Amino acid sequence: MVRFLRPLLRGTTYTRLLHLWLPMLSVAFWMFIDPRTPWAPALFLVPLALIPAVRRGEGVQARLLLTPGEAEPGISEEPARSWRDRGRTLLWLELRMLLGAIAMFATVRLPILAFELARGAWGVPPSFAPHRAYALLAPLPLLALYGVVLGLGALVTRCARRLLGPSAAERLAALEERTEQLLERTRIARELHDSIGHALTVAVVQAGAARAAGDPEFTGRALSAIEETGRAALEDLERVLGVLREAERPASARPTLADADRLLESARASGAEVDFRATGAVESLPGPVSREGYRILQESLTNVLRHAGAVPVRVRVTAGVGQLVLEISNPLPAGLPVSNGGSGLRGIRERAALLGGRAHTGPEADAWLVRAELPLS
Repeated sequence: MVRFLRPLLRGTTYTRLLHLWLPMLSVAFWMFIDPRTPWAPALFLVPLALIPAVRRGEGVQARLLLTPGEAEPGISEEPARSWRDRGRTLLWLELRMLLGAIAMFATVRLPILAFELARGAWGVPPSFAPHRAYALLAPLPLLALYGVVLGLGALVTRCARRLLGPSAAERLAALEERTEQLLERTRIARELHDSIGHALTVAVVQAGAARAAGDPEFTGRALSAIEETGRAALEDLERVLGVLREAERPASARPTLADADRLLESARASGAEVDFRATGAVESLPGPVSREGYRILQESLTNVLRHAGAVPVRVRVTAGVGQLVLEISNPLPAGLPVSNGGSGLRGIRERAALLGGRAHTGPEADAWLVRAELPLS
């Protein structure tokens, strides 16, 4: 019994009923003007459905009254963008008016019928002969009303999802937006991996070298390098978190190859001998290319310090005609295991591929080489 009455305690039951009643206001108004043509409002729906904003209004109303509280109701709030959308809107409006007429008739007529049957058990009005059967039949119209209200509410909600649901173009746009969000999340993960990973690697190498050296002067330089690297990492972290806090924050706030000096100084402070040479107009590179080039250089230097230690590093940046070429190489220490499947190396290849370029990472002769070719257009 409790389960049977539970739908009557839900607010959705009554908001759906209200949604069914609303079209009848226009019918009642028209009946006041011309009671001889009650079907006329259905004709007025044809030009109304051709207005693009009508679909948006119907979608907003359906979400509020048919699916209140649902995060993904499957009902669009976009205006009509095609004739197919307008046709679906027209069908929805006509169907809504029909179901509204049925709901209005049932909610008015069935309670009256139950009341009349109850009175008939007592011979009121006089046209009824007193009979107990009328008292037994009186609840039946109320049960029918219960079924009509719930059934029509479920039916109009299902029709709304079908006729006011996202079109193929809207679903494609939503899919593209979701893809962009996933790509942005992946980019942010790479940013954190590259920036924080570089800073931690430098800090670990410097701390280990300072402890092994036992020289106060060297320890002071190491602490200064750790402080500077940590401060730069915090700036990078702020930039990355700014992307999360402000979706429209310009990408130009991210570091570029013009800021490569701090990476080189950080690597040199960790004991690596960095031979850097840049050729071409590196400062005038396109923003996306320069930013991704910076991250590729950062990840490459991080890998050198993490796996090879304080070894000579050769860095060549060439801004040629149509492409940017980065080469970072270092000698392979004897006995060092070679692996080309880390997440950092995979991130380098992904960054290059994202710009339509390519990257090679792996051993070459007695050295480890990272070569990235990024197109400039």
